[in-house]
Amino acid sequence: MVNIARYIDHTILKPETTEGEIIKYCQEAKKYGFCSVCVNSAYVQLVSRELKGEDVKVTVVVGFPLGACTTETKVCEAKSSISKGADEIDMVINIGALKGNKNDYVLEDIKAVVSAVSEKVVVKVIIETALLTEKEKGIACELAKKAGADFVKTSTGFSMGGATIEDVKLMRRIVGNEMGVKASGGIRDYQTAMMMIEAGASRLGCSASVNIIRGKKS
Repeated sequence: MVNIARYIDHTILKPETTEGEIIKYCQEAKKYGFCSVCVNSAYVQLVSRELKGEDVKVTVVVGFPLGACTTETKVCEAKSSISKGADEIDMVINIGALKGNKNDYVLEDIKAVVSAVSEKVVVKVIIETALLTEKEKGIACELAKKAGADFVKTSTGFSMGGATIEDVKLMRRIVGNEMGVKASGGIRDYQTAMMMIEAGASRLGCSASVNIIRGKKS
């Protein structure tokens, strides 16, 4: 039987999020055994402190949610987050660069973040599938793979759409078994979560994690 909790990055990224809400998410992650708690970089130290000694990782988003900041900014944010306790980095690609056929720029952008962290730190690359053509999704996955990232991730959850079964299958087909695939955005119930896993997702980004565990619809 699938232990779905270990697939879940318990995610809280809304701009109006308070420290109290983040602490609540950390408590839920400890209670249900989620894989990680995923937050914006301003809250790394808080989450690291709340999860100290627990088998729950600290995931931080970088260049979020647009991916349009400089490579240097992404590297700085990643390094700062790791120094404060982050175990995993979810970085957003420069979507405009990809759509403008600046593949070398996108490759170096990802590679710079991967190179800036230790091998122990997992790097997930958010490609924002809702904004890409099928061809662009494939290119983004190939670039993330070439750059040495550990995962490709569907979405920020802040754009036009989230994860789809078709995109997860496509991403899994392209990266093979060498990388993880994280489905994120719009996963709000147990059935959808299981469909993503069956399609090839090895991690799920969810804010409705507790409802998923309980088998309820959000």
